[in-house]
Amino acid sequence: MRKASRETNEQREQSQACLGYAERRMRKASRQMDATFALEVLDKAPYVTVSMTRPDGTPYGLPLSLARTDERTFYFHCALEGDKLDCIAHCPTVFLSAVTKCAPTVGPKDGSFTLQYKSATAVGKAEIVTDRGEKVEGLRAICQRFLPHHMDAFDDAIARSLERTAVVKITLTEPPVGKRKQYDKQGEEMTGQCNESHQACMNGRVAKDKDEVKLG
Repeated sequence: MRKASRETNEQREQSQACLGYAERRMRKASRQMDATFALEVLDKAPYVTVSMTRPDGTPYGLPLSLARTDERTFYFHCALEGDKLDCIAHCPTVFLSAVTKCAPTVGPKDGSFTLQYKSATAVGKAEIVTDRGEKVEGLRAICQRFLPHHMDAFDDAIARSLERTAVVKITLTEPPVGKRKQYDKQGEEMTGQCNESHQACMNGRVAKDKDEVKLG
């Protein structure tokens, strides 16, 4: 009986681990936003904090310049050796977080000290890119994201630096989650719109309309 009970608990834990992050509700569910909103925050943030795990089990995180190429894929570049690559070799799972529109605010209705913001988090798997063509395209996406007006120098930079540059790809394993606290013109807190399904996001079918997210 004890063995059967233990197996049931293990199965339950595995089932819970398979739930998409977007299916877990925030305590303040009214502030939770969908994957489209989260991707827009990740695109517009000047940097994204990437959290990893060191080989000794201690946490490691730092702000990085990420560029996105589709609903699941981000790239960043770094040196050929160092803490980031050591962490990825030890544990490829990474956590992304970013904030935009961050402003200290006095609540318009109650005078409370608060903060207006747009934020996003995501979980993904990091891997070092070994294919030369993909490395070039990853670096191209980064340069187009941060220096779009200097792409005429891109080919020369690749010729000089490609062999001494590492490119890391992060593939999201769960839909990104957004969060927002903002007030409308009437001083009412705006509510969330967490309506993006796990399956649609992972199939690359994030809804696109007049607010479509674009790189650059």
